[in-house]
Amino acid sequence: MLTDAERQTAADALLQAERTLKPIPQLSKTYPQIELEDAYRIQGLWADARIASGARMVGHKIGLTSRAMQMASKISEPDYGCILDDALFNDGAQIKANLFIKPRLEVELAFIMGEDLEGPGKRIYDVMRATEMVVPALEIIDYRTEVPRAITDTIADNAAFGAIVVGGRPIRPMDVDIRWVGATLSKNGIIEESGVSAAIMGHPAAGIAWLVNKLHVVGAGLKKGQIVLAGSFTRPVDIVAGDVIQADYGPLGAIGVSFT
Repeated sequence: MLTDAERQTAADALLQAERTLKPIPQLSKTYPQIELEDAYRIQGLWADARIASGARMVGHKIGLTSRAMQMASKISEPDYGCILDDALFNDGAQIKANLFIKPRLEVELAFIMGEDLEGPGKRIYDVMRATEMVVPALEIIDYRTEVPRAITDTIADNAAFGAIVVGGRPIRPMDVDIRWVGATLSKNGIIEESGVSAAIMGHPAAGIAWLVNKLHVVGAGLKKGQIVLAGSFTRPVDIVAGDVIQADYGPLGAIGVSFT
């Protein structure tokens, strides 16, 4: 475990990396004794500092929802981070690539909460009842530390969250079987990835139920109006300035975004 002073120093280092776009050494190397509890506390200190500087928390993201990614990270469950309003973009946005260190992009679904939801013991049907709508979304992930990373590095670094892009056709959670939402991801006119949302823990709402129960442990929950990114159902695609991205969700519409 880390001391409070070490946690604060680690959070300050991540803030500096974000400002300067220069990655720092892995926290797991700087602090070999770091544990998961430390990592989430560092993430919270980072978020508190960003909010104190004017950002507003608008939701949460879930990562490592696939079994393959969990095995690669030597962890048996997903992780989570927070979404701030200054990292929220709409369909058609032109995004500066130099806002990030080494951005990559993933295809996801975002749940918009219609009511508060708190644990413990919440399940998929509780999430579906509490969700107002589901919308297509892209997540830009980024690393503020050097690689390769331990799971504690990823969690402390806000679960690798960079930004979110929302678009397409909003649907009510029962309008379609959201387990079988499919999408293709094209970069500069070439399809790079495709997937189906059932790859997210068997059901996209499963990860959100997990998140609600994990947040209960720390005295928190989901709030009405918040956005929750359910996890990627494609592999990440590298992006650089000049790239044009199109994610086609079929009946749920599409998201287009370019990087300058």
